[in-house]
Amino acid sequence: MLTRVGVLLVFLLVMVYPGRAEDSLPALKAKAEGGDAQAQADLGVMYANGRGVPLDYTEARKWYLKAADQGHAEAQYKLGLMYAAAGQGVPVDYTEAIKWLGKAADQGHVQAQFKLGTIYATRHDYAEARKWLGKAADQGHVQARVYLGKLPPGQ
Repeated sequence: MLTRVGVLLVFLLVMVYPGRAEDSLPALKAKAEGGDAQAQADLGVMYANGRGVPLDYTEARKWYLKAADQGHAEAQYKLGLMYAAAGQGVPVDYTEAIKWLGKAADQGHVQAQFKLGTIYATRHDYAEARKWLGKAADQGHVQARVYLGKLPPGQ
């Protein structure tokens, strides 16, 4: 049975590292450097949020890119978000955002489908917006359903 101190230590470790509690930062980095896509994506999250490491969007992008290149949908989504948002360590680049979000969306990543749909809607490409928002809505994404209802008719 865990003592209060033990519970607190487990809680703190889980808060610092979003993966499994038994993985330390050096072990995680070793896995990531060895090519483990999940470890790479986890490091990206840590650097993007400053959890257990200094906040560093350049490092976050580096680790997301390594995982994304291996087909890791969540890393592709996070990388796409970085390119779609100002102040995320890379210049806003909707071509890159659409590229990475599209890779994640093609794998069924519902949040990527929604974000991709909203980007296409702001670019007035309503056919593509409907396509991706529809896919997200079909997976139960409520905001996608609402957004679909607000698109101009036709086209």
